[in-house]
Parts: sequence; structure tokens; C-alpha cells
Amino acid sequence: MRGLNLIQHHPAEGPGAIAEWAGSRGLTLNVFRADLGQLPPVSAQPLILLGGPYESNAGPAWLGAERQWLAGCLDQGAAVFAICLGAQLLALSLGGNVRRMDRTETGWTPVCFADGQVLKVLEWHEDAIDLPPGAQLLASSDQCAQQMYRAGPARVGLQFHPEWNAESVATLNKHFGDESPLPRGEPESAAHAAVFQWLEATLDDWWSTANL
Repeated sequence: MRGLNLIQHHPAEGPGAIAEWAGSRGLTLNVFRADLGQLPPVSAQPLILLGGPYESNAGPAWLGAERQWLAGCLDQGAAVFAICLGAQLLALSLGGNVRRMDRTETGWTPVCFADGQVLKVLEWHEDAIDLPPGAQLLASSDQCAQQMYRAGPARVGLQFHPEWNAESVATLNKHFGDESPLPRGEPESAAHAAVFQWLEATLDDWWSTANL
């Protein structure tokens, strides 16, 4: 099986549906916990960056170390698929900006894509991205214009969380308790299924481009 490096930033925010995608494609996810000081060597290997409850501009010391590591990987031409905090780190590394929103965007949210598609996705963030120079905006929501962007053929950032399946939501709710704004009770199976179908197609496209 081929390997793919994935950077996790918090114990309750694992790969979720990305693991299901990887397994069905014969890929082994090599998971590194950046919050525990775990990062692979700087290289041009494709990588996935997950989210986390930290400020990308002024986070803990290990986040600064990750930004330096990411800059090195980008200098070597690494393809990146980045989600939430990961997308903010990617934007900062490419010359963009991250700023605080007027209010937090949470729960199931309709996101409109440049091709006219509308998808209901899960959100939990209070920061927004100002795109790096030359980046292409791919999706927006009513509250946050920068929901998805592409910076070159194989560097993609998402502010929303397509990797959060029903199990992910249950884990986050258990970990954060009353602080979590995510849905509780019976999972919305149809919504999760639609997001997973989108995630599979999007990751397939990214992975094929990353390996050209």
C-alpha cells in the first residue's frame, strides 16, 4: 500500500472520513500529531493538514514549528490538501492572511461552489482567510466568503470539515461537551453521505494531480 502523510493537531480531530477514502484506494495514512511534536521530514511528498482549536496567527510554540516545516515542504513543491486550521496555515505560508470573524460559523451550513453546486457541510470556526496572491476562490457561504480555494494545481484549502462523519461529530461532542456547537442526537445520514461522495471525488482529483 502507498503512504500518505496526514498532520493531526488535536486528539479529538482525527482523519474521519479521509481514512475511509484512503483505505478504499489502497493508501496507508501516516498520521503525525503535530501537537505532540510529531512531524515527518521536510520533503515534496503530498500531505493532508487537518484542523484544530488553535489560532493560526498566534498559536502554541509547536504550531510555529509546524509553519516552518510547512514552508520547507512548499519550497520543495509538496502538494497539500488542507482543512480549517490547515487551510489557514497554508494560506499564511503562501502570503495570505487570517483574521477574526464577527461571529463563529458553526453546524450544518450551505456552501456554494463556483460551478453552481450547493452542499450542506459542517463548520466550526471563528477565523476567515484572505486568499494568497493568485489563489482561486472555489466556494463560499453567506457568512464566510472564503470556504475553499486552490493555490496552484495541487494545493487546496477548505474552511469547512468534509472529513467529519457521524463518528467524528460524536467524538468532538464528547470531548468538548457543552462547548461544542455541533449537532447532537441522530446523525443526518443523507447529509453525511452527500458530503462523503463529494470528499471522495475531490480527494481523488487532488491525489491524481499531486502524483503527476
